[in-house]
Amino acid sequence: MIDTIDDAYFSRYVSSSTTPILVDFWAEWCAPCKIIAPILEELDKDYGGSLQIAKIDVDHNNGTSLQYEVRSIPTLLFFKDGVNVGRMVGAGTKKTILDKLEALHLL
Repeated sequence: MIDTIDDAYFSRYVSSSTTPILVDFWAEWCAPCKIIAPILEELDKDYGGSLQIAKIDVDHNNGTSLQYEVRSIPTLLFFKDGVNVGRMVGAGTKKTILDKLEALHLL
């Protein structure tokens, strides 16, 4: 299940996880965000036991967006052991997201 998180819960969510996390910074009005949403659902089904996926709406949670310098959406941030280890900006394909996860040794 993809988690929906907010500014208040973000740090605790990321720091308490024992599995890698992919966080999708998105907004309801963002067409590319809607394009990757089904891809993230597929990844969640395929890798749910070894990868957590979360979404944070930038329109309602700008503190975290500012903290991580998210200037374009969608932006995917990748965390391991509470540390941001990578980012991907724009609507990538399932293959490009998987390639990034593998390059970061998250899968």
